[in-house]
Amino acid sequence: MNTGGNNSDEIRVVIADDHRSFGEALQIALDKEQDLTVIEVVDGGQEAVRSTADGAPDVVLIDLRMPNVDGIEATRRIREQGVSTAVVILTADSDDVALARAIQAGARGVVEKTAPLADVADAIRMAHRGEPLHRPDDVNRALRAARARSEADKDLQRRVDRLTPREIEVLQSMAGGASGPAIATDLSMSPHTVRTHVQNILTKLGVHSKTDAVVAAIRMGKVTPPDLAPPGAGTPGAGPSGPAPGEPA
Repeated sequence: MNTGGNNSDEIRVVIADDHRSFGEALQIALDKEQDLTVIEVVDGGQEAVRSTADGAPDVVLIDLRMPNVDGIEATRRIREQGVSTAVVILTADSDDVALARAIQAGARGVVEKTAPLADVADAIRMAHRGEPLHRPDDVNRALRAARARSEADKDLQRRVDRLTPREIEVLQSMAGGASGPAIATDLSMSPHTVRTHVQNILTKLGVHSKTDAVVAAIRMGKVTPPDLAPPGAGTPGAGPSGPAPGEPA
């Protein structure tokens, strides 16, 4: 941890990124700037909140996507501390939704992780001076896009909530890559019933493909992504819906 010097013009910075190597590489680059000093590199949102409370940095550069406490939630918690620290969100893909979420949480704005170092350094300086990082038109457009997405998500949530528990089971099996016949075997129903469930799912969600249905259900938290599902989930012949002991697999 670098505690900096006595230069009153020095801007003290904390970097938070769950990819430690990226954060440390950025520290090395920013420390070459005469007016910037990175006082700490942390690898999580909670650590960024703690570092802000303990070290009172001028600016926190924080990654948008991190496990547990992400950049948006960390920004909210930093703002709740009532400190003067400015927050800049680092993002791999800057878009209107990311910008809107950052502004709504209290950040000065966002800067892409792939941006030239000079742009990152300028964003830190602007944030420290209390200047906006984005044009008002860009912020307003982003906020409008975020509101539109929020309304679309509410509508999708209402549609997903209409699904029956059995339809959710079918969707979970679909998310695991099971075919219609395999779903029928796994859930002890006829292939015709499976087809009926699938058609009802598509109709309720207002989508035209099984993939869109699965994506919608995952997005609304009704279905577990296959890479996060426990072993056997959505897999024919495994788990509670599989063959009973002594029956052929």
